[in-house]
Amino acid sequence: MKWFWQLNSLLNSFVWGPWMLTLLVGTGIWLTCVLGFPQIRYFGLMFKEVLGNIRKKNSNKGNISSFAAMATALAATVGTGNIAGVATALHLGGPGALVWMVFSAIFGMTTKFSEIILSVHYREQDKDGNFRGGTMHILEKALGWKCLATIFAVLTILASFGIGNMVQSNSVAEGLSMGFNLPNLWTGIAIALLVGLVVWGGITSIASVTTYLVPIMALFYIVGSMIVVFMHLDVIPATLANVFKAAFSDPSALPGALAGWGVKVAITRGISRGVFSNEAGLGSAPMVHSAAQTDHPVRQGLYGLFEVFVDTIVICNLSALVVMLTGVLTSCPDLTGAQLVLIAFDTAFGDFGVYILAISISLFALSTILGWYWYAETALAYLFGNNKIVFSFFKILWCVLILCGAIGGGELLTNFWDLSDTLNGMMSIPNLICLLFLTAKVRSLVKDFDAKRKTGELL
Repeated sequence: MKWFWQLNSLLNSFVWGPWMLTLLVGTGIWLTCVLGFPQIRYFGLMFKEVLGNIRKKNSNKGNISSFAAMATALAATVGTGNIAGVATALHLGGPGALVWMVFSAIFGMTTKFSEIILSVHYREQDKDGNFRGGTMHILEKALGWKCLATIFAVLTILASFGIGNMVQSNSVAEGLSMGFNLPNLWTGIAIALLVGLVVWGGITSIASVTTYLVPIMALFYIVGSMIVVFMHLDVIPATLANVFKAAFSDPSALPGALAGWGVKVAITRGISRGVFSNEAGLGSAPMVHSAAQTDHPVRQGLYGLFEVFVDTIVICNLSALVVMLTGVLTSCPDLTGAQLVLIAFDTAFGDFGVYILAISISLFALSTILGWYWYAETALAYLFGNNKIVFSFFKILWCVLILCGAIGGGELLTNFWDLSDTLNGMMSIPNLICLLFLTAKVRSLVKDFDAKRKTGELL
């Protein structure tokens, strides 16, 4: 299998390389200009819509509330990448990577806003009453490209095995083992049973769990990180100064950065981790937003703006600040990933910091498993229709893979992570094609939304 992993490494360097990252961010910039900077125009409305409708139920077409759809999408995007991925970006790209991560998120807000609009507009209702949508439905209905739609669905299923399942269950098992000395086997069995009970109830059951789980886990991690930030208020000005200097000049001469890494690395690492974290442009989140009860596609798009804002601009930034303000980026140059964040929390809280990180990683990873299951099932439904036998088999397989991931590790799991990372990046290619070819459609829907709000037809 050595040649296969070498081929995967080559593909990975392309799908997460400078050209593809430029296309991802460039698409966001293009859409931002065409749509009139919706991340700024709708910023206040975004908060009003999301926070004002947490408990609100409506009679619009859809299976779950708009907030529940966003919570499920956030469950999939807010994962170990928000902790380990951010720390890795800082380790490899220096503090300047933070600026480029935020840069990609600002334009990524418009990208996700647009792909959700298209998915809701072109969604379909199956014979069981479930609303299904996503890049594959857009490619077939709007562009007539059935073959490319099938490829996207297959990539989604294959990527889900690693990034949405085995890697995440391993993170939960390792996190609980690190914090509470729980055996990986028992953790794997518990996660498999819990996830099995939830996914067997379909999107309504998944949304019910994530609606409560996501706010709790996000608040828990945000509060813990904010405490660390407030404990180091005196070094914030100098730290931020280093961040901006490193973003636009060679960081090798700056305190707090790793020697030998230039601006190109900071840009590449920052943007790639930002995109990987919030998944803007990859076409994953729209699959669950398509099930939302909404009166207009653009209204649901507002939840996409909020999703990227929380995932990257809030949570990822806090992870980065925790690492930089505590000084572990320079004091522990041999560490990377979750280890850096662990040492940072340990520096601030002592042994209690291990518990905070262990619980956070476990909750983040568990929520990702639930969110990505729905993505995989949506792709399965596109390929096989509402085949109950296929769905039942896949649910069993999903739980078995959770157990395998929890008790596995080493080189095999690392290879699966790299493979799923590549497949996840490849999903962006057909999705970006949709966005670029259907920019005019997105623009017309945004204009329609603005016009109807102006006349009072929509609130």
